[in-house]
Amino acid sequence: METKLHTFLQSGLIDKYILGTTTFEESQKVEQYIDTYPEVEAEYNRLQDNLEIIAKANAVEAPKFVLHNILEDLDEKPVIKLSAPTIQKERTPWYSIAASFAAIAFAVTAFLLYQKNMELIEENQIVVDEIFDLRSDIENNNNKLDNVMRQFMKLNNPETEKYVLRGNERAKDLKTVAYINAVDKTSMIDVVSLPKLPEEQQYQIWAELQDKMVSLGILDSNDRKLKSIPYMENALGLSITIESKNKTNNRATANNEVAEVTLKNK
Repeated sequence: METKLHTFLQSGLIDKYILGTTTFEESQKVEQYIDTYPEVEAEYNRLQDNLEIIAKANAVEAPKFVLHNILEDLDEKPVIKLSAPTIQKERTPWYSIAASFAAIAFAVTAFLLYQKNMELIEENQIVVDEIFDLRSDIENNNNKLDNVMRQFMKLNNPETEKYVLRGNERAKDLKTVAYINAVDKTSMIDVVSLPKLPEEQQYQIWAELQDKMVSLGILDSNDRKLKSIPYMENALGLSITIESKNKTNNRATANNEVAEVTLKNK
């Protein structure tokens, strides 16, 4: 039974089930295992939490409008001007009058057809532009989905270690989560909350090595998403400090440290 359960957990079916890519039979199998085995239910809940982190990191604000007004009022339209008929002493033959009316009707009809054709051409161009926009949106969404899946797989990699950095008395509400994979040599950080700082100060994250501190970048409270940071080989720990934006050197100040965590050595 343990072998069967281990094989199921390693099959990746739970990942596919959460991402909605399983078949009907696979979905039934996953749901049966979740209801039957507490270990599967715990793994399912863990993956759900990770997917929620990634969804939050990639969330974007919806636009205020989707499409501008397509048609604009035509202020300038060609007008057929008809001059007033001159009074003739002689009586105009009836066929001349009929021919004049026919010419006028033909001109009006031709103009209306031309105007309708121009409107159709404009509408067709709008449809073509919208199709290109939709294709671009689909491509962008596919790229975002691919990025989400890559991040999801990184978080669920058994070699990925999770480290939570909590603020000390100087920054009680500070909380960030680091994900480090020593095998793939990748590092990511999720900024959960950063207390607001004065304009001239900023948060900076550091890797603690045997004999020095190496900067891994700036943490911005406005940049609330999962992002990659440089991976440091043989790092002993991570720390976050409050530094001045006008600081000339790139060295950590011990007195300014507000959070730290020790890394596992493998």
